[in-house]
Amino acid sequence: MSTFTEILREKAAPIWEANLEHPFVQGIASGKLDLQSFRYYVLQDSYYLSHFARVQAIGASRAEDLNTTARMAAHAQGTSQAELSLHEKFIKQLQVTSEELANFQPAPTAYAYTSHLYRVGASGSLGEIIAAILPCYWIYYDIGQQLKGATPDEPIYQEWIAAYGGEWFGELVQEQLNRLDELAKTASEKEKGRMIDHFLISCQYEYLFWEMAYTFEKWSIEANSQEQLSTS
Repeated sequence: MSTFTEILREKAAPIWEANLEHPFVQGIASGKLDLQSFRYYVLQDSYYLSHFARVQAIGASRAEDLNTTARMAAHAQGTSQAELSLHEKFIKQLQVTSEELANFQPAPTAYAYTSHLYRVGASGSLGEIIAAILPCYWIYYDIGQQLKGATPDEPIYQEWIAAYGGEWFGELVQEQLNRLDELAKTASEKEKGRMIDHFLISCQYEYLFWEMAYTFEKWSIEANSQEQLSTS
């Protein structure tokens, strides 16, 4: 009999493969991805991860035992310390200016994806929250494993592959898979249905995130800048 997470993976199979085959991901593997596209991704992903950590912390508050609370809080702290520090290193390497950081605005997909996670966090159970955040763990680890043998000439791409294909990251992924399987055992059919929906939506957003960076996604209509407003 399949576990709940195996069922999720099977349902998401077409979206999953699309993630692995996206030209942004394949461009990292080959080293042919435009570095400006990766630069755009790093800025948007830093924004995403800062909110992802908050949703992990919300999950910690929904746990019914102290050990799970502690572990979810540790995951939130890990996002801050490990992944965000990696992005901070990339920001320096990519020569992102303080002015760019001060004027940063999330792209539509980055904003929508984090809004989706907050919506689940606001009303969902711990199982629902983990189902919503799991694709970010699982797809990245799978990509890291798939690209392990890749040798792009760009050092930043090598470092990115190493980060998400590492054993430490795999342990975090497996922990969340095991946790969700346990929570699904006592969840109602309605709750499991919501878990599936949240998981699949997040898988779609993972794909859209690559697309966002690959196409330099912008809002359709530019608003007036704050500087313009202040002098009008």
